[in-house]
Amino acid sequence: MPVGPDVERLRAAGLRVTQPRLAVLAAVRDRPHLDADTITRLARARLGRISGQAVYDVLHALTGAGLLRRFAPAGGPARYELGGDDHDHLVCRDCGAIVDTRRDRAPGPCLDPGAAAFAVEFTEVTYWGRCPGCQPQHDRRQPPHRSGGEP
Repeated sequence: MPVGPDVERLRAAGLRVTQPRLAVLAAVRDRPHLDADTITRLARARLGRISGQAVYDVLHALTGAGLLRRFAPAGGPARYELGGDDHDHLVCRDCGAIVDTRRDRAPGPCLDPGAAAFAVEFTEVTYWGRCPGCQPQHDRRQPPHRSGGEP
């Protein structure tokens, strides 16, 4: 078996190197923010055969080891990305596109969790709005804005 970054990640996390684990890591590395069904399809394309349950087991093991990060935007399926840096997500309400963003660049207040005496391990903040591609379509559907207290 060739040695590559995914092999090294698995070994460093104390996990056995298996073809299903490599296929799932490759799918998520190549296309972050995928749901489990899409990861299953990509893993099957790479391996030929793998059960959906096996993919869920791999996702669980890789998430538990910190190699993947699982997040679940409201109203949608859980998504997966490579673990590591702590960041937030921008989600388009229209097309569902998901983009990573850093807290120092994102709009809105940043809460201080230290005030509640929690030992914070990671955060999960999701900003909802419309991506640049969906904004013009959304603007055309909106009725004209009335101002000045008119009903």
